[in-house]
Amino acid sequence: MKRKKSNTIKINKFFILGIVFLFILIIYRAVYVATSKNVDGINLTTFANNRNTAKETLYATRGTIYDVNGEILAQSVNSYTVIAYLSEKRTTNKNNPQHVVDKDKTAEALAPLINMSKEQILNLLNKDVYQVELGPGGRGITELLKSQIEDLELPGISFISSTKRYYKMGAFAPYIIGYAKADEDGEIKGEMGIEDYYNDTLKGKDGYTEYQKDINGYQMPNTKPIIEEPVSGKDIYLTIDNNIQILLENSINELMKNYQAEWLTMTVADAKTGAIVATASNPTFNLNTLENIQSYMSPLVSYAYEPGSTMKVFSFMAAMENGVYNGSDTYMSGTINVGDDKVVDFNKGVGWGRISYDLGFAYSSNTAATNLAFKLGRTKLKDFYTKLGFGKQTGITLPNEAAGQINFKYDIEVANAAFGQGILVTPVQMIQGLTSVANNGVMLKPYIVDKIVDSKTGKVIKNNKKTEVATVASKETTDKLKNLMYDVVYSGLTDAKYYKADNITLIGKTGTAQIASPSGGYETGEYDYIRSFSGIFPKDDPQYILYIATKKFVGPISQVAGLVKSVVEEVAKYKNITETENALDASKIINLNNYISKDVGITKDELTNIGLTPIILGNGNRVINQYPLKSTVVVSGSKVFILTNENSYTMPDVTGWSRNDILNLCKILNLKYEINGYGKVVSTSIASGTPIDLNSSLVINLG
Repeated sequence: MKRKKSNTIKINKFFILGIVFLFILIIYRAVYVATSKNVDGINLTTFANNRNTAKETLYATRGTIYDVNGEILAQSVNSYTVIAYLSEKRTTNKNNPQHVVDKDKTAEALAPLINMSKEQILNLLNKDVYQVELGPGGRGITELLKSQIEDLELPGISFISSTKRYYKMGAFAPYIIGYAKADEDGEIKGEMGIEDYYNDTLKGKDGYTEYQKDINGYQMPNTKPIIEEPVSGKDIYLTIDNNIQILLENSINELMKNYQAEWLTMTVADAKTGAIVATASNPTFNLNTLENIQSYMSPLVSYAYEPGSTMKVFSFMAAMENGVYNGSDTYMSGTINVGDDKVVDFNKGVGWGRISYDLGFAYSSNTAATNLAFKLGRTKLKDFYTKLGFGKQTGITLPNEAAGQINFKYDIEVANAAFGQGILVTPVQMIQGLTSVANNGVMLKPYIVDKIVDSKTGKVIKNNKKTEVATVASKETTDKLKNLMYDVVYSGLTDAKYYKADNITLIGKTGTAQIASPSGGYETGEYDYIRSFSGIFPKDDPQYILYIATKKFVGPISQVAGLVKSVVEEVAKYKNITETENALDASKIINLNNYISKDVGITKDELTNIGLTPIILGNGNRVINQYPLKSTVVVSGSKVFILTNENSYTMPDVTGWSRNDILNLCKILNLKYEINGYGKVVSTSIASGTPIDLNSSLVINLG
C-alpha cells in the first residue's frame, strides 16, 4: 500500500521577517502617537479638544463718541435684519404656521415699513430656498421698526439680531467722527475719522466662552464653561461744541443751496487752547447711510492746496521777526520783474502808486510781499514757514493728515511763496499758524479730542489740554499784525470789508489763489480760484480763530463773507463775548439743569426765576425734551426750548429772533426748513399762533 504524500508549505524566511518588521513598526507608531504632542505637524491635544469643545466670541461693547458737552454723537445699538422662512417643512402644526403662507399679503404689509416695493419683496419670497433676507430695506432696522413688524403677526417672518453703529445726528461732522461698520466676521471696525484713528481704543477687548459639546454641538450637561468676559471700549469726548457745529453746517448748507462750489470748508478753533470747536464742509454726507459720500478725505487735514494771500500774514510776520520790516517805508506797487517773470498786484498790475508796506498789506499787494521776501532771502523765509509748522503734519489725532509742501528755490518761487502760490498748506496748518497771532507769538497745537473716559467707571484715562509748540514771534510783532489785519477788514479798501461784523471786532486776511492745471500753469476760468479768509475775534483779546476756504465758488465773495459774518456774530452771542472789561459777568452765566420728565409749570417758573426765557412747545404737563441740553452753559436771557408730552404745537412769535434761535426751534421739533438771507428773523411761512405741521417745511426770512 502506497503512502500518501503530505502537502507542506514552506514560508519564505524573508516574508516572516517582513511581517515581524511591520508589526514592530505599528507598535512604534502607536507608542509615538500616544506619547507625542505633535504628529505630522498636527497638535493632537488641540485637535481632540476642537472636536469636543466649542468656543464663541463675546464681542466687547464699542465705546461712545460724545461732543464736548456730553451730547452723544456715535454709539452702538441693537439692529435687526428681517428674514422670511419659505420652506413648508418648518411648519409641523398647520394651525401655527412657521413659514410664509400668503406671500402676496406679506409683501404688501411689509413694503411701506422697510421701504421696498411689493414687487421687490415678492421676488425674494418666490425664491426656491429655505430662508431669505428681505434686503436691502430690511437690513439694519431699529428696535422700534422690529416691534411694528412683529405687531403684524406675519407667519414665517423673523429677525436676526446684531449690533451696528448709530450716528444720532446723521450728517453731523461726518469727516471728524467718521464711521464704523461690521466686517464679514461681525466685528465693528472704524473706517474713517475718529472711528478709524481710535479704533483700538473704542473697540475694547473681545472675550469668549468655551464649553464641552456633545455630538449635536450643544453644551454637555454638568460641565462648566470657561468664560473670559469682554472689556468694553473707552468713550471719547471731542472738543466739538454741537451748538457751534450745527451753526456752521446749517450756514454752509444754506449757502450751497443757492451757489455752487467744488468744495467749501470752515473751521472754528479756541484761540486760547487750540481746541477745534467746530469744522464743517460741503459736500457732506449722512454717517448712517453713507448717502452722497464723495470723498473719504477730511477737508480739515487732508486737503492740501495753494493758500493765496492769507499766507501774507506769515510772510509779513517773518519780515518783522527778522528785522527787515518798516511799515512806513514805501515801495512802488503794481508790477515787479523777477527774471523773465512778472509779479503783479490783483488790479491787473496797475497798483496804487508808491505806498507804504502797511498800506500794501491792507491792499493785499503781491509786490509788497515779493519785496519783503527778497529782503529776507529764500532760507530765512523757508525756515520761518517751517517753524510755523508748514510742510509737516501738525499731529492732530485724525487719519490721513497731509503734510503740505513748502519747497521753493528760484527767485520767482520765493516771490510766489510770499503770497501763497507754489506752496501747499492744509486748513489745520493755517489754524495752527494763526494761534501764534492770537497768543502773542506762542503757537499752539490744534487738537480734536477733549478726553478719553473708561465707560464703566467714568475714570478719565486721558485729558487733553493746551500744548505750546513754539514761540515763533514777539508780542510786538503780533500786536502789529493784529493792527494790520484790522485794517484789512475795516479800511474798506478791498472786498474784505464785507467781513466786518456788527457786534464784535473780527480781524483777518483774505486770500485768492490760482488753481494749478494738470497740464501745467494755472487754470484761467472766471471762477477757477481757491478763495479763503483767516479770521480772529475779538481783536484785543482773541477768543476764537476762524478759517474758511472754498474751491471754484460760483458767486460773489460777499456771500461767503456774509456767511462768516453771521457765524461770528452768533458765536459771540452764544459765548457772551463782548469787547468790554469784565465781559463775562459771573452772575449772568448759567449752567442748565436737566428738566426732562419734570412738570412743565415748575420748569417754566424755575427757568424764568434764574433769568432765562422758556419757550414752551405744546400744552402737555411733562417735559419730554429740552434744548440746550443739561450742563450747557448759557447766558442770562437766553431761550430754552421745552418740548412737552403733547404732539401738537403752535408757532411762537419768532420775529426778531436770531438765526441760531430759530434753528434751535426747528431742531427740537425735527422740523424741516428753508432759510433766506442773514440777520434776524423778519417773517416765516407759518404765522405766529397757528398750528405747526411737522410734515411741512418752514420758510424763514432773515434781514
